[in-house]
Amino acid sequence: MSSINVTISRLDRLYLAKVADQAERYQDVISHLKEIINTHGAQLTIDERNLLSIAYKNLTATLRSSWRTIDNLQKKEALSSSRQQVKLMRVQKERIEKDIDVLCRDVVELLENSLMPAANDGEEKVFYSKMRGDYYRYLADLTRINSKEELAKTSLDAYKFAYKHALVTLPPTHPTRLGLALNFAVYYHDIMRSPERACHLAKHAFDEAVSAASESPSMAANLEDSLMILQLMRDDLILWQSEIARGIISFCEGPVIC
Repeated sequence: MSSINVTISRLDRLYLAKVADQAERYQDVISHLKEIINTHGAQLTIDERNLLSIAYKNLTATLRSSWRTIDNLQKKEALSSSRQQVKLMRVQKERIEKDIDVLCRDVVELLENSLMPAANDGEEKVFYSKMRGDYYRYLADLTRINSKEELAKTSLDAYKFAYKHALVTLPPTHPTRLGLALNFAVYYHDIMRSPERACHLAKHAFDEAVSAASESPSMAANLEDSLMILQLMRDDLILWQSEIARGIISFCEGPVIC
């Protein structure tokens, strides 16, 4: 039976990516969007960019959740498990760490070699720089394959670059700027183990957004997309301030955007 050659346009690729997203076939989403990048260039539309970001985020979230489950199991059953069981749990945990490493390296390579060089100043550059900080943070947080200090520094540099750019190009109420501030605060909490610095950054961003919205009716009208992030930021501030009051550092797994 002869094969039929079908020409797939950019819109077709985007449609296929959306279908794959609905079917939770996130690797397929990434493959379709990489085809768009390879064929049409690295300047993605907002729809394409968001699909790519969500696909990587969902894949990573599943792996990180699996890692935390085994990590908690190791701690919970440390005394009751046999040596063989301890070894098997460690093997499974290391396998997940390798999967996280491969996935994060894949998105970082795509960002550094294609997406970031083609990004326009403003929201697009902030968005991709934030993503770069996020995925280096995941590597620094969970994997022991690479140098933790080096990965943490690369993540910090990416967040700093994104934050400085956001301060001069995006309003305080913009969801990308707020999401960046929240994730940057999570970096200080989870990687630097400093709930004080996390609270300072998050509270400053929260207060700026609320103040800007109260002073400008137009900003207040466009605040709907940012409300969820502000609520997450508020929840984390309460949690982190509680840690400071108790003099402990407890890695939060609740409301944080990770």
